[in-house]
Amino acid sequence: MCHHAWLQDWKSAQASPLLQGESQKVFLHMLSHPLPQVKVETYQCCLEIVKECLGVQNVTKPVSSLCSGIHFLLHPKVLYEISAFGIQESKNEVNAAAKAILLYLLQGRLMMTALTWNKFIESLAPVIPVLQGYADTEDPLGNCILLLSKVSSEAGEGALPCTARLKSVLRLLLVKKPSVRSLALKLLAFHLTSEEGADKKRPFIDAGVLSRVTNLFIVKKPIDLKLDDRRELVIKLETVKKVCDIFTSDDVDLVLRKSAAEQLAVIMQDIKMHTVVKKLCLVEKIIGHLNEFVGQDGEVIECLIQPCLTLLRKVLYADPVIRVSLSQQASLLTLLLRVSLIFHEDCTVVAEVGALFCLLLFDEVSRMDTWSDTLSDKPSLSSVFSLPVSVFRRYHLPVHVTGHHAVSPYSIVLPLPTECLTLKPVSDMLRIAWNLAWYHGSDNLLKQMTSEAKIQEFLDTLQLSTEDILALKITYTDSGLKDCLQSIIQAGGHRDVRAAITRMSFYLLNDKLSLKDDIGPCGVTLKSLAWHTVLNRFLQVLPACTEDEKLLIDIIHFLNKLIKEQRKNPSIELLNWILELLLRHNPSPLLDLLVLTDSHAGEETDDVRTAVRQQLQKELISLLNSLLLVFMTVSDRKCLELFYVFQTQLSLKLLQCLRVTDAPHFYGLPSLERTLAGMAHLTAFPGWSAHSPLSKPLEICGKYLSGLLEVITSFYVERGGNAMSFMGKGVTKSTGLCLLHLSHEMIVQAPGSEWMPLWFLPLGSHSEEHAPTQQGLAWLIPLWVDRDPEVRFTSLGLGSALTTIEAGCVALANSCQNISGGLWGTVVNILLDQSECSLVRREAAFILQNLLVIPMPSEIIKDYTWQGPCVHDEDSGLSLSGKPALQALLYHCRFYEHLTHMVKHCYVGRYIFDFNFSAFTETSEYSDLNGLDDSFKFWRAPSGTSTQDHEPSSLSTSETMVAASVVSSEIQPLLPSTLLPETALDQFVTQGQREMRPVRPRDSLLSTSLNRQYVFVTPSLLSAVCSLLDNLLAVTPRDAANAFQQAHLIELLCSTVDASLIEMCIQELKTPLPLPSAVEHIQAQASFFLEYLSSLSQLLKSCLLVEPKLVTQDELLKPLITNVIRVLIVCPKDVLDVQLVLAFYRTWTHLFDLLATLLRKAGAVSLVPLTSALAKHWEAVTDTLCRCVGLSFKCPALTIASLQFLSVLLAEEEKRRVQDKDKTNEGQAPTVALLLDGTQGSLSSSERLNETILQCYEGISPKDVLKRVAANALLSLLAVSRRAQRHALRSDLIENCMEQMKHINAQLNLDLLRPGKAVLKKKEDGFIKELSITMQLLRNCLYQNEECKVAALEARLVPVLHSLWPWLLMEDSLMQIALQLLCVYTANFPAGCSSLCWSNYGQCIQTAHRGTPSSSLILCILKLASQMPAENTTIQQLVFMFLSNLALSHDCKGVIQKSNFLQHFLSLTLPKGGNQHLSTVAILWLKLLLNMSFGEDGQQMILRLDGCLDLLIEMSKYKHKSSPHMPLLIFHNICFSPANKPKILANEKVVTLLAACLESENQTAQRIGAASLWALTYNYQKAKATLKNPSIKRKVDEAYSIAKRTLSNSEENPLNSYYLKCLENLVQLLNYS
Repeated sequence: MCHHAWLQDWKSAQASPLLQGESQKVFLHMLSHPLPQVKVETYQCCLEIVKECLGVQNVTKPVSSLCSGIHFLLHPKVLYEISAFGIQESKNEVNAAAKAILLYLLQGRLMMTALTWNKFIESLAPVIPVLQGYADTEDPLGNCILLLSKVSSEAGEGALPCTARLKSVLRLLLVKKPSVRSLALKLLAFHLTSEEGADKKRPFIDAGVLSRVTNLFIVKKPIDLKLDDRRELVIKLETVKKVCDIFTSDDVDLVLRKSAAEQLAVIMQDIKMHTVVKKLCLVEKIIGHLNEFVGQDGEVIECLIQPCLTLLRKVLYADPVIRVSLSQQASLLTLLLRVSLIFHEDCTVVAEVGALFCLLLFDEVSRMDTWSDTLSDKPSLSSVFSLPVSVFRRYHLPVHVTGHHAVSPYSIVLPLPTECLTLKPVSDMLRIAWNLAWYHGSDNLLKQMTSEAKIQEFLDTLQLSTEDILALKITYTDSGLKDCLQSIIQAGGHRDVRAAITRMSFYLLNDKLSLKDDIGPCGVTLKSLAWHTVLNRFLQVLPACTEDEKLLIDIIHFLNKLIKEQRKNPSIELLNWILELLLRHNPSPLLDLLVLTDSHAGEETDDVRTAVRQQLQKELISLLNSLLLVFMTVSDRKCLELFYVFQTQLSLKLLQCLRVTDAPHFYGLPSLERTLAGMAHLTAFPGWSAHSPLSKPLEICGKYLSGLLEVITSFYVERGGNAMSFMGKGVTKSTGLCLLHLSHEMIVQAPGSEWMPLWFLPLGSHSEEHAPTQQGLAWLIPLWVDRDPEVRFTSLGLGSALTTIEAGCVALANSCQNISGGLWGTVVNILLDQSECSLVRREAAFILQNLLVIPMPSEIIKDYTWQGPCVHDEDSGLSLSGKPALQALLYHCRFYEHLTHMVKHCYVGRYIFDFNFSAFTETSEYSDLNGLDDSFKFWRAPSGTSTQDHEPSSLSTSETMVAASVVSSEIQPLLPSTLLPETALDQFVTQGQREMRPVRPRDSLLSTSLNRQYVFVTPSLLSAVCSLLDNLLAVTPRDAANAFQQAHLIELLCSTVDASLIEMCIQELKTPLPLPSAVEHIQAQASFFLEYLSSLSQLLKSCLLVEPKLVTQDELLKPLITNVIRVLIVCPKDVLDVQLVLAFYRTWTHLFDLLATLLRKAGAVSLVPLTSALAKHWEAVTDTLCRCVGLSFKCPALTIASLQFLSVLLAEEEKRRVQDKDKTNEGQAPTVALLLDGTQGSLSSSERLNETILQCYEGISPKDVLKRVAANALLSLLAVSRRAQRHALRSDLIENCMEQMKHINAQLNLDLLRPGKAVLKKKEDGFIKELSITMQLLRNCLYQNEECKVAALEARLVPVLHSLWPWLLMEDSLMQIALQLLCVYTANFPAGCSSLCWSNYGQCIQTAHRGTPSSSLILCILKLASQMPAENTTIQQLVFMFLSNLALSHDCKGVIQKSNFLQHFLSLTLPKGGNQHLSTVAILWLKLLLNMSFGEDGQQMILRLDGCLDLLIEMSKYKHKSSPHMPLLIFHNICFSPANKPKILANEKVVTLLAACLESENQTAQRIGAASLWALTYNYQKAKATLKNPSIKRKVDEAYSIAKRTLSNSEENPLNSYYLKCLENLVQLLNYS
């Protein structure tokens, strides 16, 4: 029925396209039906239809009436289904029918109309790549397929187009049958010989050439086509463009072009780089090179072909548009074939051509959605290139590529048969699911099952069985745990309790297997159950028998698992309960069990009980270790108080364990090792010894020290180390770690050095009875050369801790006197040992850093406590010590060369790449959080060498070693052959040693291994190196700076800084990760890199102080600033690890300090790149600044550093603005001031910054150091930002400052009234500082802001200052700031000037000081100006500057006139003699008079002063650099008033002076004179008559003549134009009046 329906639909000409499409979908589903019967019937029916339409029995019938019946098959999807899946079907009925259908269609051309045949060929074209896989010379279908590719009379018209036919022939070269490939070569010969210009192309085509290449593309190593898609660009686009330019340039040497092409091929592995290539038309260039190569003279560019093919392959793979376009170019296909024939012996080139053929020849079937159910005719251009699986099976492809369509895309999934529902597993699941849904969850279901009244609500088949109910009770966590607790309560023996505890442990295991970061269902349920009381009775008594001990083991094991489960979010209730159990008195079973009592020790026990006790102690210590670790995240105060007491109690118990041995027949090493591991966990907490009511911390530390030293000598030193045996290796490792922790605890608890002798042990053998016993630290040195790097690390770390005090340095140096090289040589050799792991070398660097802290002499001084290094040359007998010896040692060891090598090989990537190391699985005791080796896990890296020298479970830092072939070997280990030539410095060798050699002895096996290995240099090691270099720079500044410069150390260190590493880590921490261990390692990597940045920034800061050129090089500075800014804007907001956030804060503190120092010391070169970098990330930078300023209580150092940086930045920028005010601003970087005001920055970010800084200032106590820093930052902001001023106004800063000034005034007045109270002594300096800051804030807030000045006027600024005037007179610094405030307030603000004339309504305090308040502040100022001594020039200048502002106000000028202050001007004494300069006071007076002369009332005041004009004339004769023409300007202004002209004319000297200006050499004087004379004669006839004086008129005429001659282009200069206009008008007035 279906078949006939399809046929009718396709035969009907009027059939709807939608109906045809839906019918075709059904047909395709039937062809790919999962039921074999349906598929067989479908193919058989189709075959019958094809036979009926194209069979030979129809030869006499009309063709048009028959062939329309097969149109339903003539569609690419149908033909693809038959070719790709029908022929390959395992059932013979299906594949035979499919082959027959295709055979009928391929041979049925004569039975079809031309229209039907063409439609068939058109539908077949996309399927040919799949169909050609079945080409065969011996099979009928295969021959028909081959016939499609032939160009002969057999094919005739209507066959494939030329390009498609060429592609089909080329595909035949990839089929698996050799006979088909041979035939393909014959067919290709026709295409190659018949193409245009074949006679001019290589190679010449003959039978010999083609016979050799039958298997040309059958390669052994297929090419992987996959490209990378990185998140961020690794290489800059500009760099890619430059490389492309080199490759495409014809002027560049071929070798360079080849290298550029190879680099491009590597770069193009990243898909993001392909956009550059498209813009540069690189594909056309490559095709041009290929065409040139196949030409007659193409051998010249042979070297470019292979990288060109690689480039073309990567472009085609990534770009489907170019792939489709090039696949239609027959010339390109023959071109590639010729290239492969020329290179037929080069497998690499042939493989590349084969890969290109795969991309171009199979493009039609490379897209999956071409065959989807949608009927869209638009081709898909998905960038993913993949091929059908049928192509893989039928072709021998030279590439690795992803596959698709392993099954038909039209196959359907049948629903399960109804019989499946009757199966028991299915019915059980349905029954339980029904009941869970019916009762709304497990809780209600279990309640219903346990209730007595059961109501029948549904069928019996849905009723739960007894087994179902039991399974639900057990699998449901809540009911299961309750059942466990009930079993424990009702237990009749040990077995029942242990079984219940085991079941509870399984629930915890289930939580863990859920892989959830949070607490699982078991943990949640336990929080709501009273299980503590159930287990209490087992934990409050000592076990009486072996069964009790076994039960206690299970309970402790369960508690241990529960604590680990809740490690990230521990239950405070649980912790309090456990701590109270542990701290019980008489008895305290859990702690008492750590130590075997005498009764226990004296019992005759069998091996079983001994093993049980050992297991009990093991589980107990494991529980205590877990408890210690979980408290790293606890913040509850009560819980922490209990924990502190528990720490000290535990320390005393572990100390007892250290002195107790097991049974005589038991060796006791495991027990000792567990005890030491517990001590290591305990002593890692600071302050663990400080909470005992009976013992002092130092006493406990001393007992620990004696016990640990006894262990280390027993198991290591006296046994010659572990060079011959690994026995006691774990003991040594744990003991060393405990000693390291103990040293830090003793330093904290007793800062002095009186405890240092406690670390000394006798030197020498005990058999030497008469030998004096020397005390020292010699026992520590053998640990430095242990075979285990963890032991070396802890022992060197102990050395670095002890050398933090001077006594430790001296003791350690004395203990190394008998060692070749001494302490200095030993530690330097460890640091420079390339075969040593970074962790060990880091500690060696710390020791050197500590040794450099103690001041050392520059020459040998007897009886000097610390001589520093000492070197001696046996040949010459010369010796050096102190700084010269240090220089000789560093030179001899090639110290800086080795450091350069270290920096070049720094590995900044992730230390752990596989998070499933066996060492970190939590199934073993010492690999979980309680394991000792967990302390070292962040120092691991992937192992690149054999670990036969180490235990499999050891997380040894030697696993950071990799093969030496990966690393350059430009610097060898320190051997005699690598020393420098003999010079003066080379004469000195440490401690009588002629040759410098590695200190650490190695056995043959290990030394052989080290010769082939190199250790990663980590950022942690480089951070220690930076600190060491910082100290070297402090000890020998000049020498160290020169060495840095010669070795290019600073450039190399800065080149390792990459902010993208930090960004990547934070990004990964913010995204969900599969395992918690991944988070820990990412946090470790970020912490290490931040630590390195901190150390490097401190080193760079020191370099700036000693030699700024080390840092200010342009190629170093710009990338450094960019990376620093990027690190500063990393947002750790969602980072949960507190320590990592604190590491960010520490690093930011140092980075801000570095930037501030950079601006102070090299602002000229650093300001522009810094502001440019800030502008790119301004919003993020302001976010960081706001965050840092907001941490004033939590992290004050960061707040201070950020505020100081902002203050220095704004100050330096303002200096630059003042210096460059006359320069054009085109092309300059944006300024921070513009960013703050929103011209180029975000408004909200700037507002937030202003608000944060203002809140920081207002929220801090005046006595806090941070107050002054915040004030400086706020002052800088207000000085440069108008928006900051507006924000301060809105935030009532002006009113608050006024109130503060009033408060200070009231406090000072109250202090004055107290008898015997001295005013403004040091005790009250706080008032002075506070008042100073307040007035400065007001000054900067009012600067050039009229709105703020109005607010200050309304807040009565002048009366407040007037009331403070007596106190200002007593302190010059305050007076200076007050005058600055008044100058800013009155500038261009007439209302503010007038306010100074108001009388003060405040209380007047009569004091016997330099001045008393007058009725107005202006009178106070005038009095101060008249009484100011000449030596106080600063205040004098400010007073006159302020009066100059007031001189522009009418009201103030009236007060000045009434006060007779101007009379003081007449009493000025002028200098005598020629070429003299006016005094500062005279200049100040001139500025004041000049401002007064701008108004007519002021001019009248000047003219009323008897002798003022004469004095001004005299003053005009003197020189002054800044304003030489002020007297002339005063006359100039007076001449403009008609009322003043008679008085000017009456003074002949003034007129003569103005006329003489016309003959002056100074153009400014000429302009002033001309303008003054013109103003004088304008509308004043008497002046015209006076100026007609021959001498004056002659001067005017000459000046006009010269001006017309010299100032011909006066329009270009407005001043010259004005001068010429003045003279022209003046001449006219004098000539025609």
